[in-house]
Amino acid sequence: MPLQKTIFKPGIYREGTDYDNEGGWFDCNLVRFRKGRPEKFGGWTKTTSNSFLGTARALHPWVSLGGTKFLGLGTTFKYYINEGGDFADITPIRKTSTNSITFAATNGSSIITATDSSHGAVINDFVTISGAVSLGGLVNSAVLNQEYQIISVPTANTYTFEAKSTSGSTVTANSSDSGNGGSGVDGAYQLNVGLDVYVSGSGWGAGTWGEGNFGSTTALSNTNQLRIWTHDNFGENLIINQRNAGIYKWVENDGTSTRAVQLSGITGANQVPTVGLQTITSEKDRHLIVLGADVLSGTTRTGTIDPMFIAFSDQENELEFEPKTTNTAGSLRLSSGSSIIGSVKSRQEILIWTDTALYSMQFIGPPFTFGVNLINEGIGLVGPKAAVTAPQGIYWMSYNNFYVYNGSVQNVPCAVQNYVFSDINLGQSFKINAFTIADKNEVGWFYCSENATEVDRYVIYNYIENVWFYGSLSRTAWLDAGIENFPRAVSDGYLYQQESGFNDDGSPMTNVFIESSDFDLADGEQFTFIKRIIPDFKFLQNDNAGNVNIVVKTRNFPGDSLSTNSTNAISSSTTQAYVRGRARQMVLRFESDDDASNNGNLNIGWRLGATRIDTRPDGKR
Repeated sequence: MPLQKTIFKPGIYREGTDYDNEGGWFDCNLVRFRKGRPEKFGGWTKTTSNSFLGTARALHPWVSLGGTKFLGLGTTFKYYINEGGDFADITPIRKTSTNSITFAATNGSSIITATDSSHGAVINDFVTISGAVSLGGLVNSAVLNQEYQIISVPTANTYTFEAKSTSGSTVTANSSDSGNGGSGVDGAYQLNVGLDVYVSGSGWGAGTWGEGNFGSTTALSNTNQLRIWTHDNFGENLIINQRNAGIYKWVENDGTSTRAVQLSGITGANQVPTVGLQTITSEKDRHLIVLGADVLSGTTRTGTIDPMFIAFSDQENELEFEPKTTNTAGSLRLSSGSSIIGSVKSRQEILIWTDTALYSMQFIGPPFTFGVNLINEGIGLVGPKAAVTAPQGIYWMSYNNFYVYNGSVQNVPCAVQNYVFSDINLGQSFKINAFTIADKNEVGWFYCSENATEVDRYVIYNYIENVWFYGSLSRTAWLDAGIENFPRAVSDGYLYQQESGFNDDGSPMTNVFIESSDFDLADGEQFTFIKRIIPDFKFLQNDNAGNVNIVVKTRNFPGDSLSTNSTNAISSSTTQAYVRGRARQMVLRFESDDDASNNGNLNIGWRLGATRIDTRPDGKR
C-alpha cells in the first residue's frame, strides 16, 4: 500500500472518546500548536539567583520617567519591588512598639520568647527588632537586632522566634543568657501575613483544624484567607492593596529602601478608603478606584469591607475621596451579585465581575463621573485573577465555561471543556491566574487540578487558530512580554524568564509529548500491520544532538487498554525507523528524549511535520 501521511487535525479534543476523534490529537504536555503543527514549548530560566519569601500571586511592571524598570511582586508574606535583579522589601509596617519588648532565653535552646503587650502578631509574621542589648552570653545584640519571622504565638502578649547570627546560622543560648535585652527595645511589625490556602467563607471548618469550638463561626479577615495583592500605578508611584485589607502607597522618588505606607494615613488624605477588595487606576481620566471599599459613617470610614461598593477619588488626586461640587470624587454600588470578584482595564472601559454578573464602568464626566452598565448576568468570574486582556478581547474563566468580551459577551467553544472542569479544584479557584503570550496568539489559565491545593495545571487557547491544549506546569503568577523581551513568571520563590530556549532552568524539560487519537484501516474491519515510520521533524535548536521518540501503541477494540508496541529514537539524521506492529487500532505518540543524564538533550526544540507510516491490511482475524 502507499505510504500513509499522518497529518492530524490541530488542537487537543477531549469532548468525546479517543476513537471518535480519529485524525486528531487526544493528549499532550508542554506542546503547543503553531500554524496547525505541534511544537515543543519554549523553556525557562531564573532571572536571578535571588529568591523571595512566600508564594507570589501578583506581578506588576512599570518604567519610571528616568527609564528604570520596576517589577512589583506580592506574596503571602511580603510585598517586594524587583529592581536590577534584587528584591527590595517594601512591606508596610503595621505597628511599632517603643521601649516595650523583653526577651527570655533557655540554656541549650535557640528559641527566644519575646514579650510585648498586645503585639497583634500571628504565626509567620515578621518583626524587626532594634535597640536590644546582649542577654549575657551567645545571644548578643547583633543576634537580637535583626528581622525575625515569628514561629509561634503562645499568648496575645508573647511570641517566639529562632535566634540566628547575622550570617543566618542558628544561635543556641547558654547559661549566661539570662538578661531581658534591656529597657530600650523597639519592634517594627510588618503587615500580618496571609494564608496560602483559599477559605471560601465563615462557619465550621473555615479556621485551622482545632481552632474554636465545635460549630463556632470564624469571621474572615486578612489573616485567615488567601493572600492576593492588586496593584496599579498612579503616575510613577505604586498603589497596592491586600484583598480584603489595607491600601498602601509607595513613592518611587523615595527609593526601594523605603516602605509603602497606608494611603489613608498620608498627610492630606481625606476620606480615603482604609480597606478594599481591589484598587485600579482609570488611565484616561486619572482616578483611583477602590472596589469593595469601606463606606462612610459620617465623615469617617468604617474599616469594614462593603463587597458591592465602589469609591473613586478626585481626578489627579488619589488622596481626595470626599465628594464635592468642586471635584469628581464619588461612589456607586452594584446590585447584581453578592460580592465583587475582580476587574480588568480595557481601552475605553473597566470590566467588573461580581460572583454572578459582568459590569462595564466608564468615565462619563461630571456630575456623576462614572457610570456602570450591566452587561450580562449568570457569567461570574471564578477568581480575582481569572480574567486577562488579549489583543482579541478580554477572556475569562467562569465556574464551568470560558468567555470573551469584545463589545459583547461570547462563549468560547472549548474542545477540552469537560476535561478541564472535571479535573479542577474549584475549592482553590482564587488561585487561578489568567495569562497571555501575545506573540504566540495564546491566552491561558493556570489552575489547581482536582486533588491539588496549589497550581499545577494549565489550559491554553490559541484565539487565531481556534485550538486548545493543556499540560502540567506550576506558575502562580505570569506577565507577558512588555517592558521585557520575554514573559515573566513565578514559582517556588523564584522569578523566571519564560519562552527562552528549550530547557528547564538549565536541565532537559521532562515529560514533553503529544499523542494522537486512535486510527485504523477500513474502520477496523481488518488488522493493520505497520512496518516502518518515515519521520518528519524540524529541530528548532541544537539539531545535531538529542532525540525525539516515536512511540507506537496498539489495541484491537476501543474498550481495550493501549499497549506500547515499539519506541524509536529519532534524530535529525534518521531517515526511517523499522517497527513491527499488528492491531485493529493504533496510536502515535511523539515525545522528547528526557533522559536528564544525557547532556546532549539540552536545547532540544522540535516541530512535527507530516510523518508517514508504512502499513498494509493483515486479515480480519
